[in-house]
Amino acid sequence: MLWPTTLLGAVAGLAVASIPGAMLGGLLGQVVDRRLRLESWAALRERLGGRAETRDEWLLFVLLGRLAKSGGRVLPVHIQQARAEMTRLGLDTEGQRQAIAAFAQGKVCRDSLRAPLRRQRARRETLLRACWRMAWVDGQVSQAERELIMLWGKWLQVSSATQAQLSDAYAPQQGPLVSTASNAYQRALTLLNVTADAEPAQIKQAYRRLLSRHHPDKLAGSGATPERVREATERTRELHQAYDLIRQRHGFR
Repeated sequence: MLWPTTLLGAVAGLAVASIPGAMLGGLLGQVVDRRLRLESWAALRERLGGRAETRDEWLLFVLLGRLAKSGGRVLPVHIQQARAEMTRLGLDTEGQRQAIAAFAQGKVCRDSLRAPLRRQRARRETLLRACWRMAWVDGQVSQAERELIMLWGKWLQVSSATQAQLSDAYAPQQGPLVSTASNAYQRALTLLNVTADAEPAQIKQAYRRLLSRHHPDKLAGSGATPERVREATERTRELHQAYDLIRQRHGFR
């Protein structure tokens, strides 16, 4: 597959599968090279010689990028989820490079995706499941995220009832972390193994240590099963929720 010279220059020589999480997070968090001036789906398709639509994963990661950015800011859990999807698909080095570019393009492109989605109706469930996973990764689905996925489902000819079932499949299970505010706070403290009077530095250290231990990239690199990777991704989401709750309660950044 032919790729724009400047984009290849940005990633040339990188063995994406071995890039540390922080570095790859930076790549995913960056906008596609501004010199490409790819401000629309049509411009991207033209620059790639019409080949973008021949790569199924390209559209998927465009959707995920748009969802991640719909709240105004891409969170670390969004980047982690994008990496989990790469692992789930078993993308090789070139496929991961393309996924990174597609994710970044999804963040800045605001053209309608109706036409490319209508051509992917045979893959509707695969696409929507990945979208709901991304939407729920931070523990809640915003109105902007829900509206986007429902619109995409309409173009894919998926009923509202089916959409509800897909969403429920990835919604956090009801329990202490999502019940009362008091129970949620206590559950968060337990999850990070810290006390209510812990200093911010201690809380941050505990969070980072657990995040590193349960990071799905480590499991994926060690040949873990897809199920183990999914479990690690879920654990990472819970840790992020817990840390965010404690951080807000204690009033530190």
